[in-house]
Amino acid sequence: MHSIHFTVLPPPAILKNEVECVRIAEHRGKEAVTIQVSPTGAPGMVFHHHNGHAALEHIVTHSGRSFCPPPLFLSGPVIEPSVMTYKQTAFTTVQVIFKPCALKTLFGINASHLAPGWMGPQECGALDLTSQLMEARSRQEQMTLLTTFLLSRLKQEKPRDMLIEESLHLIHAHMGSLHVRDLLNTFHLSERQFERRFTQAVGLTPQAYLRVKRFNAAIHLIKTRRFARLTDVAAALNFTDQSHLIRDIKAFSGLTPTRLAGQVDDFYHEQTGYAFV
Repeated sequence: MHSIHFTVLPPPAILKNEVECVRIAEHRGKEAVTIQVSPTGAPGMVFHHHNGHAALEHIVTHSGRSFCPPPLFLSGPVIEPSVMTYKQTAFTTVQVIFKPCALKTLFGINASHLAPGWMGPQECGALDLTSQLMEARSRQEQMTLLTTFLLSRLKQEKPRDMLIEESLHLIHAHMGSLHVRDLLNTFHLSERQFERRFTQAVGLTPQAYLRVKRFNAAIHLIKTRRFARLTDVAAALNFTDQSHLIRDIKAFSGLTPTRLAGQVDDFYHEQTGYAFV
């Protein structure tokens, strides 16, 4: 990603329970940029612009869905790769990566209604924020505006589902060994009850969320070259077998394992997931 400079900022302390991080992408060239993005299962808020205009031309998912988002939009969690095509211009993108339950806790949204998809500023109460961000004279001013807006949403006291938040903690801590049935046994819920609550809060089913997170963990292991064979990566993350891992790599990256291994050094990664130009 030589033509784009990425900066990852920690969340404001007061929003640490709702925000994972903030990623800023700056492109100073004039050529069009295309970024291939793998899913992370996380929602977010994205602001993209160049001199007061939208910088994104369109986003196309692996299944063929295409949309042209406004300069500021709320994005739901997705479980398929996508291609983001920017206009032939310099641009700046500010992406607030939310915690999995933030659509519900900040906006009171049933996350399943926004997965996969996006919501414009008018629908999420951020119509004035778009113009304020456009007029901001610095990155710091933009961050202050975003923080103030999100704090105003937080103060409206949306209900939290603490059981689902605890289940997410267990998933992240024991990704390589945990199954959905383990969560059902831990929380003494039926599969139907747990899936309904998880999907409302996160936007994905528990199984889909686990698959996406294990895929990201697998790419991390492949990048670090900790294991020489794909079978060892599959075993480390408790995939049924190598074929299971291969299917998920193809589903979530759009690449075969051979091609992915050849390009893995070009993958950019932090808390926001994996992407490459």
